[in-house]
Amino acid sequence: MVTVDTFKRGFHKGITSLWELTKVVVPVYTLITFLKYTPVLDWVAGVCEPFMKFLGLPGESSVVLVAGKLINLYAALGAISSLDLSSREITILATMLLLSHSLPMEAAVAQKAGGSGIFMTVMRLAVALIAGIIMNMII
Repeated sequence: MVTVDTFKRGFHKGITSLWELTKVVVPVYTLITFLKYTPVLDWVAGVCEPFMKFLGLPGESSVVLVAGKLINLYAALGAISSLDLSSREITILATMLLLSHSLPMEAAVAQKAGGSGIFMTVMRLAVALIAGIIMNMII
């Protein structure tokens, strides 16, 4: 039965989740937006451009991949929302991040579960890279 208490608990959980997301997304968004107005993002984009072209992505999108792979998907969302990317580029990035995100944390979990964190990380990175290349060719 739905009661007032049910709504209170749901509201509290919703606000808690919103706060957790905000603590990650807003700082990353702010940082990437700030970096757009400095030479740093252009430098990173220039360094990464040769590799990123195989994925059909601009060099600056490497920041999104790094944020998603090292921090979490919410950090990647903060980074991606601050860049001017096409729906095609966002689709490629989202696919790659779906396949490999939060790598340090998930490698630690795999290790604790008795698997190889290094093997899992390498495989997820390889699959994401292959998927990105294929997505670039077909869309």
